[in-house]
Amino acid sequence: MKISAIVLAGGKGSRMNSDIPKQYLLLCGKPVLYYALQAFQHSSVDEIILVVGNGRIKDVSEEEYCKKELIDNYHFNKVKHVVLGGSERYDSVMNGLKEVQNKTDYILIHDGARPCVTVELIERCILDVVDYNACVAAVPVKDTIKMVDSKGYAVSTPDRKTLWQIQTPQCFECNLIKKAYHNMMVDTEKSNITDDAMVVENYSGNKVKMTHSSYKNIKITTPEDLQIAKSFLFSE
Repeated sequence: MKISAIVLAGGKGSRMNSDIPKQYLLLCGKPVLYYALQAFQHSSVDEIILVVGNGRIKDVSEEEYCKKELIDNYHFNKVKHVVLGGSERYDSVMNGLKEVQNKTDYILIHDGARPCVTVELIERCILDVVDYNACVAAVPVKDTIKMVDSKGYAVSTPDRKTLWQIQTPQCFECNLIKKAYHNMMVDTEKSNITDDAMVVENYSGNKVKMTHSSYKNIKITTPEDLQIAKSFLFSE
């Protein structure tokens, strides 16, 4: 069984109020992206495809920065390709899918701005994707959720027991995710595609299993998240 991981690191992080993309901000002396790559490096994943943006970090391209400061510096030898992303998240995933080795059986897709992912979670996702062909790391919603209209008024309250907060990794049988993405890319009316599970749901009809994750598996979005992630990573 061959497993590939696509790690997405092409975001800009406009809500961080920083000229440096959030995945390269330092978290306890190392770039945020380091922690996700480290987890996949120590997992049973066979190869990692790193998808980066077209900006510059410390006067070098993001691609060059990642190769020197992360891959070479920390000996992430499972990173086999570093490729440029696209204008939308799904474009970046598509560019990563093109580099996946032909003999791959399953593909895991992860946001590089989620540094608290663990080897244990990755392995749990791998077990589930083998059983179900499609699964995503997720946690049950804790808060009451309101549906609102365009003026900000509540119109309905979904049953909280049916709601899950979606994270990454999102994991799929190789041919399933590649075919779903191909079908999406040729759809001229696609809109509001927010994650890979949605691509599979809309363009393959395959059901997606929830893999129970951790509330610590947060995505770095605002400056406060760096402090929260620090407490999670180094709490023991």
